[in-house]
Amino acid sequence: MRLRSLTIGNTKLSNNVLLAPMAGITDLPFRLICKEYGCGMVYTEMVSAKGLYYGSQKTEELLRIHPKEHPIGVQIFGSEPEVMGLMAQKISMQDIDIIDINMGCPAPKIVKNGQGCALMKDIDRVRKVVRAVVKHSSKPVTVKIRKGWDDTQINAVEVAKAAMEEGAAAITVHGRTREQFYAGNADWDIIKEVKQAVDIPVIGNGDIFTPEAAAKMLDYTGCDGVMVARGAQGQPWIFRDIIHYLKTGETLQQPSVWERINIALKQLELAVKYKGEKLGVIEMRKHISWYLKGMKNANSVKNAINRLECKEQIKKTLLEYVEKEYN
Repeated sequence: MRLRSLTIGNTKLSNNVLLAPMAGITDLPFRLICKEYGCGMVYTEMVSAKGLYYGSQKTEELLRIHPKEHPIGVQIFGSEPEVMGLMAQKISMQDIDIIDINMGCPAPKIVKNGQGCALMKDIDRVRKVVRAVVKHSSKPVTVKIRKGWDDTQINAVEVAKAAMEEGAAAITVHGRTREQFYAGNADWDIIKEVKQAVDIPVIGNGDIFTPEAAAKMLDYTGCDGVMVARGAQGQPWIFRDIIHYLKTGETLQQPSVWERINIALKQLELAVKYKGEKLGVIEMRKHISWYLKGMKNANSVKNAINRLECKEQIKKTLLEYVEKEYN
């Protein structure tokens, strides 16, 4: 059966459809919306172990969790085993379910410090980091990797095996190299190879934009779960759609324009509630742009919203836009 529960260490998920950790995107308001649509597990934005170590208030804010989010994973990044271990110990004492180690971020400012996907170039350091986090964490530890650094350094299988041997409870594989960033097609063959090479759950990531794609990935790779990243941007109902399709083979009708706008406004309310109006509005602009994708004459309303700083103004602008274009 494609749709099934998934157990990672001692954490049991109700289903095997997960939200990927995405910097600047998977904040508390967005995660709550995704959970409402049945997402099996959500992850925080990636948290800097070093930032946490030095008491950064901005980093601490990323660890804000709501009781309705469980099960939830906190993703941490860093390259120093001792710091990663100490911060894993601190985080695992909080009300979370899983700690995930980021070995997949391709951002230049991350990899230049030997963090994120750069870790995959140093198997010895991979081992030390995973070992330290597993040793100090009271929660299951997972690792998110890519296919490799570039086409000449494809080592996802080797990295996954090393992580498993050091105690990782699951592996997520994004089927692109660091050099690809998010371009081109994800290579699902590498996910299949990792699944065949390790004895822990493998979660596939890359190019899951439709329920059909989720089913194809599960069938083709044999992976235990699918992780949705960009496919959830502006359409958090994708989790409901995937779950329904995996269960029944039926495709659900897409939300109407009014429904989409109401979901966006609900997320806006949550953003303002948890971040204050100024920051909440600024951080919602990109999300609203995604919600508007494909709608009639959307560019003008996107441009207008990008200049607004008040929740009520955004609400008024969106409702007037839909009224004008669709009624």
